[in-house]
Amino acid sequence: MRSAKASDSILIRGGRVVDPSRSVDAPSDVLLDGGVITDVAAPGKLDAAAKKLRAEVLEADACVVAPGFIDLHVHLREPGQTHKETIRTGTMAAAAGGFTTVCAMPNTTPVNDTPEWSRWMQDPERGASVRLLPVPAATVGSMGEKLTDYAALKKAGAVAVSDDGKPILEDEIMRACLIAAAKLGLPVSQHAEDTRLTGGCSMHAGDVSFRLGLRGMTIEAESQIVERDIRLLEEIERKEKLRPHLHVQHVSTLKALDAIRAAKKRGLHVTCEVAPHHFALTDEAVFREGFGYDTSAKMNPPLRSETERQACIAAMLDGTVDAIATDHAPHAHHEKNVEFERAPNGITGLETALGLALRLLHSQYGMPLEKVLALLTNGPAAVFKLKGLGTLKKGAPADVCVFDVDKVWAFDAERSLSMSKNTPFHEHAMQGQILWTIAAGRVVHRAK
Repeated sequence: MRSAKASDSILIRGGRVVDPSRSVDAPSDVLLDGGVITDVAAPGKLDAAAKKLRAEVLEADACVVAPGFIDLHVHLREPGQTHKETIRTGTMAAAAGGFTTVCAMPNTTPVNDTPEWSRWMQDPERGASVRLLPVPAATVGSMGEKLTDYAALKKAGAVAVSDDGKPILEDEIMRACLIAAAKLGLPVSQHAEDTRLTGGCSMHAGDVSFRLGLRGMTIEAESQIVERDIRLLEEIERKEKLRPHLHVQHVSTLKALDAIRAAKKRGLHVTCEVAPHHFALTDEAVFREGFGYDTSAKMNPPLRSETERQACIAAMLDGTVDAIATDHAPHAHHEKNVEFERAPNGITGLETALGLALRLLHSQYGMPLEKVLALLTNGPAAVFKLKGLGTLKKGAPADVCVFDVDKVWAFDAERSLSMSKNTPFHEHAMQGQILWTIAAGRVVHRAK
């Protein structure tokens, strides 16, 4: 991401500032200069200062002005898989969705398991529109056998470690991972799936998979890994006198959420994220009448039953969930345009996250706007200890999202800024249209 020049000045005027980090919801103007937030004040109070700076004025009447969104879980495919996505195109899609910070998973080619690759991903030559923070592999090659050099990775910008879609199954390796990460204050971001139970499975195990004749992933394949990891946390705290941080990726089941909820009540350092597709869709989306099997609805964890979907929503409402994360996973058309069981897992998600969250969580389930935005801003910032991000506090980086909270629109996948169009949300109704996204003081997205 290009750094802002000292002369870059923007006044966001007439908006409704909603900043969960400071429990603020009030009409305010926001002044940005030199890549930082220089002031937030009552309407009209900053006009003179803005005029002196010759600031660009963005009229935000009747719009929400919020901290830029933070996504803890994206796949930008670079290095090595540029037929799916690049850092440039992926971060353009992020900006279009209101995200100003994205945390990139390590399942690239080669796997990002070294400081050199982490620095390469952050190099300005990659053309990122927004802040990219690497989440490199927890084990060499994500093979689950030998730990990577966490100290060197942290020095190179790592904000967590993860083997992502290749969960660490061996207890001793996961224990060593948690201990090593705890000593450096790094979260361990775990994809909770016992792959010994999911071989050959392509969707959720339930009535729909039975009807369609497809092998399904059980709830226990997710929950048993979460429960195992929590037991390791307790053991390490007791025996090693350390406080490891387990972050559970894209939780999709009631049983796993119950384990996380209970662990939090016992004071363990466990956080978790939920993906929009898991609170928006069920496994019924796998097969559409008149269309057939829909590979754009194939992902891992899979879309679950209505019971599990409601569990995800309930856990966001009661505060068990710390963040909404998209798990943005682009694939080329030819990769998804195959038989359902052969298709790769994953969908794009950066441009639809806010629209789904507002339509479902806010409008349908009554979640206050401030709470929805907390799951996209200061919530994820707290999970990965991203100091200064996810806030509109004076002196913070000038990362801002401005959107029309009431605007209802339909997502057109063909107009996506991502290279890939693999989404089950084509033509789905969304609420809340992004007007401007500002990253480090630069407007990186404007609504057309």
